[in-house]
Amino acid sequence: MKILVLNSGSSSIKFKLFDNKVVLASGLVEKIGNNQSKIELKNAKTGTKMRRDTHIANHEKGLQLVEELFNESGILRDLNELDGCGHRIVHGGKNLTEHCLVDNFVLEEIDRVSAIAPLHNPAHLAGIKTMLKAAPKVPNATIFDTAFHKSMPDFAYMYALPYDYYTEYNIRKYGFHGTSHSYVSSRAAILMQKENINAISAHLGNGASVCAIENGKSIDTSMGFTPLEGLMMGTRCGDIDPATLPFIAKAKNLNADMLDTMMNKQSGLYGVCGYNDFRDVVSEIQNGNNLARLALDMYCYRLAKYIGSYFAILPHTDALIFTAGVGENASLVRQKTCERLKHLGFELDENLNEKSESGEREISKANSKVKIFVIPTDEELEIAKITEGLIKKLKIKA
Repeated sequence: MKILVLNSGSSSIKFKLFDNKVVLASGLVEKIGNNQSKIELKNAKTGTKMRRDTHIANHEKGLQLVEELFNESGILRDLNELDGCGHRIVHGGKNLTEHCLVDNFVLEEIDRVSAIAPLHNPAHLAGIKTMLKAAPKVPNATIFDTAFHKSMPDFAYMYALPYDYYTEYNIRKYGFHGTSHSYVSSRAAILMQKENINAISAHLGNGASVCAIENGKSIDTSMGFTPLEGLMMGTRCGDIDPATLPFIAKAKNLNADMLDTMMNKQSGLYGVCGYNDFRDVVSEIQNGNNLARLALDMYCYRLAKYIGSYFAILPHTDALIFTAGVGENASLVRQKTCERLKHLGFELDENLNEKSESGEREISKANSKVKIFVIPTDEELEIAKITEGLIKKLKIKA
């Protein structure tokens, strides 16, 4: 099956084309609506790249250019040749707890949930509608970041707020990065030659979350009602005392929208030291920047606290998994975090940790009670697999 995977952002479209789960091409449309917008496509077979720098007014124009470059490269004549298209959707809300094919109800729910995922869901919706218009007969599947976490028990996902807030407004923990946590934990099980494992998965990118996985299922995760809760991130504050918000609002004369911007875009690593890229943070530490040192120490300390808390709630822990940009590449983060967990049986092999290798690898000592892995996430492949499965089920029913 030829499956196109789309991850539509507010001003971007990441795409990857698969044929029977093998990558044919990948690329990025960026700065949509900007005079400096562009599109890049990489042919996976030849390694060649194509690029156009042109004004891209909207997602519809962006997808049209994707189709044109597919045609020019000889990879795909047009989008109607696809067997399906899978869309990454950050938030499914209370009613969309399973990956599914798109229909009117799904579109309405994604739109409704946009109120609690304003940075993501409207863009995802634009991507789906654009694809529906471009290739009306191609089935579209929605793959929800929140779906993997539907197995969380109620005592893990509920907040200690008046219960009416849950019944009236669906305020609860949903969790995110589910596709990534699902993928890397299943890969770890294969590496350990087990059907299911108990694992703690740390997805560390500009957004970051930790997930406690028991027998292959999510039982708790650090992100909550929105992707703001939990770990300290690139520009997001993560956990804070809620009482600081009315205090800051009065002190700085900020309204709710201003507070939201401050917590999501001006905090985290960036808020503490002025940098949100770990390469810059490490470089600044080497230059003697004490705020960069503080930011890194805060980040690793909070990460270790979450891992330790999930170690406490799992009956036993088989593996700790580091994934995503920081998790896969920042050996210093892995080292400083695991140092705090040594007494729990997390024994990091420093030589293996420092090796600048790519791909799946174990970085724990031979006698470590808990295996430690670096597993590159492949959310697009996971989305392609799920999309293919949903389409096959549809054909069987037909």
